[in-house]
Amino acid sequence: MRKQILAAVALMCLPFMASAQRPRPTADLPKWEHVADTPQMGWSSWNCFMTDINEDLIKATADAMVELGLVDAGYVYLNLDDGWHGERDANGFVHEDLEKFPSGIKALADYLHSKGMKLGIYSDAGDFTCACYTGSRGHEYQDAITYASWGVDYLKYDWCFTSNANPKGSYILMRNALRKAGRPILFSICEWGSNKPWEWAEEVGHSWRTTGDIGPAFLPVPTTYNEQGRPNWKPQSVIDIIEKNEPLRRYAGPGHWNDPDMLEVGNSITVDGVYYEMTDSEDRAHFTIWCMMAAPLILGNDLTKITDETLAIIKNKEMIAVDQDPLGIQGLRLKTEGDLQYWFKPLSDGDWAFCVMNIGEADVPLAIDWSTLEVDDELSGRKTSFSKVNYSVKDIWNGGAPVNTLVKGKGRNKGQMVTNVLNTTVGSHDVVAYRLTPVATK
Repeated sequence: MRKQILAAVALMCLPFMASAQRPRPTADLPKWEHVADTPQMGWSSWNCFMTDINEDLIKATADAMVELGLVDAGYVYLNLDDGWHGERDANGFVHEDLEKFPSGIKALADYLHSKGMKLGIYSDAGDFTCACYTGSRGHEYQDAITYASWGVDYLKYDWCFTSNANPKGSYILMRNALRKAGRPILFSICEWGSNKPWEWAEEVGHSWRTTGDIGPAFLPVPTTYNEQGRPNWKPQSVIDIIEKNEPLRRYAGPGHWNDPDMLEVGNSITVDGVYYEMTDSEDRAHFTIWCMMAAPLILGNDLTKITDETLAIIKNKEMIAVDQDPLGIQGLRLKTEGDLQYWFKPLSDGDWAFCVMNIGEADVPLAIDWSTLEVDDELSGRKTSFSKVNYSVKDIWNGGAPVNTLVKGKGRNKGQMVTNVLNTTVGSHDVVAYRLTPVATK
């Protein structure tokens, strides 16, 4: 009898044993591919306007982006940041603030699409957004369906009011929701680098913030305190952010980018009575290093009041090409000497981008001796080999004009290889930048 009972139990367990051998189901869905093969480019409302946004402003900005040639230059996303939200209806679906956007977000998306542009939108993984509008926690799939139905192309997803939430789980949940909604949407993770997203977010989002919020300040801003002894808000400066983002280059690549926050080129703000603004040279240095770091290029200035100097910076096609290079390698800071930082970025077809940034208060005359700047980049597997390879040199901030050719030849001692020296001056809080292209020799 005992043998019969054991046999019967074994037969009953067979279906369960068989099912245990089958792959376990998973709810995970892949992020959308090929929406960020190069770093995203566009404009966002936050840096200049914060929550003071409306339909007229956004349409005027879209018109300006087209008329100024920014869309043709690659700035195709126009992103609504915090402040567009209305209330949720009885079924939990979010609606736009119809006082700000009386025609609705879908009509706005249609307007942008008709101009060859794409619409971005903002939400938060918590109960509220950072400006205390309704967040997406508990409504992720509803919000993803809503965004897809509106024709949204980009979601910036913040991390305020997220008590007791797991960051990786929260962002995976929204990634799955966006995929399930069926419309390709670029997913921009914005939790300020607090939970090291570069270590886990490659399969989750298309970019992730690596720092706190930037402001229009080039050098670090001293901490000040209020009457209660608490530190006042201060922006993360360009230099602060470079120091945090530069060491993370190995995590970036096509479809998954380190995001050192939006561009402050041409922007200014006043906070607690303190006015912040950068000079044109500081803006140029800021823009250059963002391109060298293969960062998303998201403008944040008032495009209806843009100066010619600012427009020339953000439309520099040679510098944009460095950022958008399909090889997708974040640049490296080769060395720092005093106030000078030397940067290289490997590009496709054997090219290199090279720049020197001066963070000091005085202009620096410089003789660039290429033989002292050899790069052996383990990440990309690329070497400059200046002693063996001839390069032509183009000045990126002088319209791509040719500078000279690095000439391979023999010196006084037989077999010695020499190269030309490039003489230049690096202005205070400014950069010089060049593109090096291998030249075939007979």
